[in-house]
Amino acid sequence: MATFSVPGIKVSGLAACVPRKEVSNYDYRWVTAKEREQLVKTIGVEKRRHVEKGTTTSDMCQKAAQSLLEGLQWNTTEIELLIFVSQTRDYLIPQTSNILQHKLGLPTTAIALDISLGCSGYVYGLAVASAMMNSFGLSKALLLVGDISSLNSAYRDKSTYPLFGDAGTATALERLEDAPLMHFSLEGDGSGYKAIMIPDGGMRHIVSKKSFEYKKIAPGIYRTPLHIALDGIEVFNFSLREVVPNIKKLLAFSGQDLATVDYIIFHQANRLINETLRKMLKIPKEKIPYSLYKFGNTSSASIPLTIVSELRNQVQQNDLLLLLSAFGIGLSWATATVEFHKVFCPELIEL
Repeated sequence: MATFSVPGIKVSGLAACVPRKEVSNYDYRWVTAKEREQLVKTIGVEKRRHVEKGTTTSDMCQKAAQSLLEGLQWNTTEIELLIFVSQTRDYLIPQTSNILQHKLGLPTTAIALDISLGCSGYVYGLAVASAMMNSFGLSKALLLVGDISSLNSAYRDKSTYPLFGDAGTATALERLEDAPLMHFSLEGDGSGYKAIMIPDGGMRHIVSKKSFEYKKIAPGIYRTPLHIALDGIEVFNFSLREVVPNIKKLLAFSGQDLATVDYIIFHQANRLINETLRKMLKIPKEKIPYSLYKFGNTSSASIPLTIVSELRNQVQQNDLLLLLSAFGIGLSWATATVEFHKVFCPELIEL
């Protein structure tokens, strides 16, 4: 069972970067005005940010990381680990983490690695980074997490296009002997991998002429095998089946209680899923911050982006216990409880 605690690691800084380009779902002309209103009401997304051509996830993560390094006054030679979590890397090969290592001016002695995860990526990445730091005795690390999902969504697919936005984030981690425990519970079920996927473009189905052919999947849903396919009903059912038990399992393991948690940060899946989970857990609305309405579902970046955009003042000024709950593509899901102690958090960056 992948439920464990990591001692001696502190979140020292958190930053997020989004594209300047804003897209409104009220301007989504593929569907009728009535459908647009219903989409916004159901998924909770009014606006999103989309990258311009040529901008990558790593560009946004780099900006976020640089703001942390400057604000924390960390020397790049001090960074011993860089982890890049994304499903929209710069190239098939080489790994994007090494490119970021070079661009950020980190030493060649720094460990750099990629993790290919989407929705659950931030919690998984935080678990891997903190565990590696603790096990290897590393002093400082950067966890860079983000995705560009807008480029994978077909405009004529009303099941995905209105949902996804783009963002990149950076988390600065520091080894401190008296830092409180971080608690994690990580789970996954690969039998549901088809629920959220891009069929072509990998090694199983390499790109061919047919990869670019649009097909009608259902009314209002046209896409190619190079676009993301989302089984909304399966994702909804999976989320309601697995997320709450995972949260309760972690709390039982850590000896913590929802009543003592200051905020629960859900992956910004969609409003219907998240509000259903909130009601199942009987959590008051004021404990559940949302960034979904103005940034959409930003995949792996959604939890840190929500903290930066909605809780920036609180995490900088106060000591908070946060519960992070991430779930989706894979299928995979994960929960963490992390204590934030006056974390450096610069204003949201635009690129």
